[in-house]
Amino acid sequence: MAALPAQPVIHEVNTRVWLRETGRRLGRELGLADVPKDVWDEITPDGVDAVWLMGVWERSPEGRAIALRNPSLRAAFERAVPGISDDDIAGSPYCVRRYEVDGALGGAMGLVAARAELDRRGVGLLLDYVPNHVAPDNPWVGEHPELFVRGDSDDLRRDPDGFLDTGRAVLARGRDPFFPPWPDVVQLNAYTPELRHSTVEILDHIGRFCDGVRCDMAMLMTNDVFERTWGERAGNRPAEEFWTQIITSVRHQHPEMLFAAEAYWDLEWALQQQGFDFCYDKRLYDRILDHDAASVRAHLHADETYQRRLVRFLENHDEPRAAHTMDPAKERAAATLIATLPGATLWHEGQFTGRRVQLPVFLDRRPDEPPDDDLRSFHERLLSGVHHSGMRTGAWRMVDCVGWPDNASAASLIASCWTGPAGHFATVVNLSDHPSQGRVHLPWPELGRGLWQLTSLLGTDQYERSGEEILDTGLYVDLPAWGSHLLSAEV
Repeated sequence: MAALPAQPVIHEVNTRVWLRETGRRLGRELGLADVPKDVWDEITPDGVDAVWLMGVWERSPEGRAIALRNPSLRAAFERAVPGISDDDIAGSPYCVRRYEVDGALGGAMGLVAARAELDRRGVGLLLDYVPNHVAPDNPWVGEHPELFVRGDSDDLRRDPDGFLDTGRAVLARGRDPFFPPWPDVVQLNAYTPELRHSTVEILDHIGRFCDGVRCDMAMLMTNDVFERTWGERAGNRPAEEFWTQIITSVRHQHPEMLFAAEAYWDLEWALQQQGFDFCYDKRLYDRILDHDAASVRAHLHADETYQRRLVRFLENHDEPRAAHTMDPAKERAAATLIATLPGATLWHEGQFTGRRVQLPVFLDRRPDEPPDDDLRSFHERLLSGVHHSGMRTGAWRMVDCVGWPDNASAASLIASCWTGPAGHFATVVNLSDHPSQGRVHLPWPELGRGLWQLTSLLGTDQYERSGEEILDTGLYVDLPAWGSHLLSAEV
């Protein structure tokens, strides 16, 4: 597999659900090695650079049993899938018993076959890694207590929900600094040399199967966060950051391996400095969902080098479905925006067809939902158009969009452009529920002051405009609520 592009387009697929639905459609049970070629084509539409097969590792029977006994989880399962049965509950993919491919998916040979199918399409493969914790029946729990945050009998008596007696040692349950412990996992100790060595070994093993890893809750392993969470229990704070040591060591064996961090709490920059190629841009997601265009625009004025190492998304398995949180027009506008920003983009299987139910990751079955064929067609045009244009191989910048004294609606417009060997491209999005007008100042004097040809990458529209007017006063745009332009420009 060739190296992934500098700003990859990633498609997240819930592996067990996808295989189960495919098997039901074909009338037989499937492992990864049995997936027909046309089904691989369905999850690798034009413009996708990598597939993240979420949840391939062996899940914990003990963790599943804990989930089955948890009333709040059972209620959430029932809300998502009315009539859900125990047979549909596989347990959490982030409660990992072993980093071996689940036998229900076809084991290691199934994953090798899956990677080969993706490779034939020029598409990379991403897998999960959970650095903070393991399942209570993970072999390390009984064999290597030195890898974990330790407690004692007093801790167990005082906080039975926060500690686990293995018979050999009292170990802490996994947690982050802001919430109670998770009942189905055991806390690894980011400070210990033994865990760091073992982590490198695990990631070396994972790296033989894939082109990159998405690291769950990566910020929990930074020295500052770990110290805030565990204090003296963690032991002496090491001089070197966990991720700096891990990523540097793994890349001796896998120099092209991509590391993407699930990251929150404004720690994206710190994690980039510690070696991550990409970090979740949760802040942009929140601003698109809950704030106005000014907030989004302020966020996008960050340094371009920093933005190129963010992961933009409108949904993933941890967030509500975009079709549930946004009306269709807003969803299309937001998708156009993030697809044309610098950085990686993450798209969630079912997002293209308008699924509305956020499925708990514990479940193997989801409700049937009718596909939105118009939404699917829009996303196909968007991803394909951006990909084939080559725009994201150029230099990106925000551009000004101004109004006039009696019309302030331009404040709802967000405009940016790409300039490079592939050409000149502009995106203008109206992030509001009302029509907006403005003039976009495009920084392209090299196109001259004659007539410019502007062509939509999402349709067949073409416009002829005066270069003199564009350069002097700006390109006039008039967009309906949640409208957008994605244009290439030439003379």
